[in-house]
Amino acid sequence: MSAEAVPRSPWTALFERIGRHSLNVFEEVGRFFYILYNTIHWTFRRPFDIREWVRQMVRVGVDSIPVVGLTAMFTGMVMALQTYRGFARFHAEGFVASVVSLSLTRELAPVLASLMIAGRIGSSLAAELGTMRVTEQIDALYAMATEPIHYLVVPRVGATTLMLPPLVAIANGLGIFGGYGIAVGLMGANPIMYWDKTFQFLDLNDVFSGLIKAAVFGLILSVTGCTKGFFTTGGAEGVGRATTSAVVMGSVVILVSDFFLTKILF
Repeated sequence: MSAEAVPRSPWTALFERIGRHSLNVFEEVGRFFYILYNTIHWTFRRPFDIREWVRQMVRVGVDSIPVVGLTAMFTGMVMALQTYRGFARFHAEGFVASVVSLSLTRELAPVLASLMIAGRIGSSLAAELGTMRVTEQIDALYAMATEPIHYLVVPRVGATTLMLPPLVAIANGLGIFGGYGIAVGLMGANPIMYWDKTFQFLDLNDVFSGLIKAAVFGLILSVTGCTKGFFTTGGAEGVGRATTSAVVMGSVVILVSDFFLTKILF
């Protein structure tokens, strides 16, 4: 019997599939760290395109304030509503403000803001760079002796990393204000006691740890989006796949890294 006629074992197909997926995972990880390393390497090399940095910072920071602000405000409102009704069962309504402020500054504001930015900016980065790749604009930069990572990736990654902490700081304030509006205006809590409890158990470590998380998340989602766009293949269809993959992978990595950052910072 010839070798071609020998039936393949189901286990062989299974192990081949596992091997292909494992290689794809290692390839994605390698591409991520390749872009991360070269971004750090080229960040401090001249020339510095200040105008492009400012344009990207406005795009990431200022233009994202409405969506991040609304997300944080309604999150604070829901937190206040849920915790007030729950704490009322054992007469602990006075601690609603503490729960809202600590939850927002330490966890909810950094994670939710980063997820919103991953959907808004991470997809945009992948689509932009992916379009440049499939239309050979990146190859043209190489032909002109211009480093594409320095010209395209560094301003986008740097702007996202720098603008996430201010966005999270705004989200903290709006979320606490939203919780105050629900607890005091709707549930009838004492406004003076609410503000007193808001800052009673809140210290600078809680605020700074959330801002550190925001900067790390900004770095992760921007590098992920740029990586997906930079290595796009397959024309217009490939750009669509890269855009979707950038949002999904960026969101998953943010949630996974949040656990380890929380373990380190607290």
